[in-house]
Amino acid sequence: MTDIKTKLYQMFILGTEGGEYFHALKNGLGGVIFFTKDISSVEQFKTLVKDVKSNSLISPFLSIDQEGGRVERTENIHNGKKYLSQKFAYEKGENFLKTQTACIAKELKSYGINLNFAPCIDVNTNPNNPIIGERAFSNKTEDVIKGEKIVTETYRDNGIIPCVKHFPGHGDAGSDSHLTLPVIAMDFAELKKYHIAPFEAAIKNNIEMIMVAHLYVPYFEEKIIPTSLSKNAIGYLRNTLGYNGIIISDDMVMKGVAKFGDIEACEMGIRAGLNMFIYRNSDKKTINIIETIAKKAESDIELRSNIEKSYELILKLKQEKRI
Repeated sequence: MTDIKTKLYQMFILGTEGGEYFHALKNGLGGVIFFTKDISSVEQFKTLVKDVKSNSLISPFLSIDQEGGRVERTENIHNGKKYLSQKFAYEKGENFLKTQTACIAKELKSYGINLNFAPCIDVNTNPNNPIIGERAFSNKTEDVIKGEKIVTETYRDNGIIPCVKHFPGHGDAGSDSHLTLPVIAMDFAELKKYHIAPFEAAIKNNIEMIMVAHLYVPYFEEKIIPTSLSKNAIGYLRNTLGYNGIIISDDMVMKGVAKFGDIEACEMGIRAGLNMFIYRNSDKKTINIIETIAKKAESDIELRSNIEKSYELILKLKQEKRI
């Protein structure tokens, strides 16, 4: 019988910064995310991935952000050669996009990676957006929907789990959620038509995982609560769009969410229905968040129940993908 603490650990994907991830893996950590600083050579990276896997109580998600362009974590081992960003790859045509995605997938697979936080399916409607730009396939919704289908299917065909991001759409934001909490105050009919539509299409294509952004959307919450911690935003994905896969947060150390408190923000996310969290660190502070909530969940029925549901969803995906 798996205890509640192990089940809660499964809900976290941690980075290597702080070094506590090896201890966490033995407690059932759900996965590890790798950044550029973790990757200095092909052999070194393969060894690191292998070590993570062999030290895991439960087979982990071995994850990365590898979109191409400015979000490319393997740049240190590419000898200056870079993949094109989603925008430029899409503009070169469907065949190019498919071929490049297959190259990315095969490369990741060769290192032992099984989950890529891509594609980015934001629609870049705000030309002054400081964070999306060429990371988006296009500023047109129909192009983003086309690009998403090609990329996610190519990842699947090559044994990589895709994760679309950043629900409900970061493309109209005028600020960067790494630094602050952007406000998306547009009319909801417009938001749905232009920005939520790609997520709706991805759900129809059975997307395995959706990342929720740290954005404030007044339609979902009167109080200033990020979509990543919002019962209404996550409920919209579940109840209105009928999504039954894994819902994961963007990095929880980003300023757009960090000010809500370490333990408090995480607990809010679990109660709102988030299934997984990304933390770029695995320091003692991050481990303390998990341990504190695990203790609370022993006597908190709602918290416990949400952890149980998430654990089942995570194991289901891992079993389906033979991780």
